[in-house]
Amino acid sequence: MQLRLPSSISDAQRCLAEGAIPIGGATLVWAAWQRDGFPEKAVSLRHVPEANVVGSEELGGAVLLHRVDATVPEVLHRAASGIGTGAVRRTATVGGNIVGSTLRCLLPAALVLDARATVLEPDNVYDTDLGELVAKRPLLLGLRWRTPLVSGYRKVEGDAGGPPPLVVAAAVHADGDSDGNGPRQLRVAVREGYEVLSESTPFDRDADQVLHALERTDLAALPAAAREHLRAQVTDVLVRTGEV
Repeated sequence: MQLRLPSSISDAQRCLAEGAIPIGGATLVWAAWQRDGFPEKAVSLRHVPEANVVGSEELGGAVLLHRVDATVPEVLHRAASGIGTGAVRRTATVGGNIVGSTLRCLLPAALVLDARATVLEPDNVYDTDLGELVAKRPLLLGLRWRTPLVSGYRKVEGDAGGPPPLVVAAAVHADGDSDGNGPRQLRVAVREGYEVLSESTPFDRDADQVLHALERTDLAALPAAAREHLRAQVTDVLVRTGEV
């Protein structure tokens, strides 16, 4: 297998046009390649600057999970730091987790940030929403979002060999100006099993009103234990705004 390491977007697009298969840390595909055969060409974005950014409102698709630090919002930092072992986090990438994995541990955090994805194709670079990203699984160049007022994340450890652990993410956003003076919105996302549900509702100083609003959404179909963790996480995030 020939591994191509382009240093620019245009170089990466040429690699894709020549049939190179995108590869990050290969943590999800290496075993299958050993079994079924390696591709002739692979391409990694590890040397493309735009794919390696770690900022307060952006994160590159080629960033290794252990590099996702407190520069990004709390919900995303905690999600990345809870994935696998240290060895996995030093190898696996943001794009591989969201696009290449069935677990998609970072997806709930990205959803509550209302993130947009920048996608790389052989002849195009474009922005899309996370729904299309997960459905079509293109090559992720990076994520962008607006900094939330407050965010939170919890991962409930499950049994070894059982279904994926429950994940609950929440964030409060100001939909107005950058000073946070506009209408506020609560966004929540839950991974239960392999499914990820997300909803949003207007912010209210009465936490019970917010929770009742969420109970009128598809989140009401979650198991009782999952709903309790959701209530606890939402309450915590609302309290930390200082207005509840």
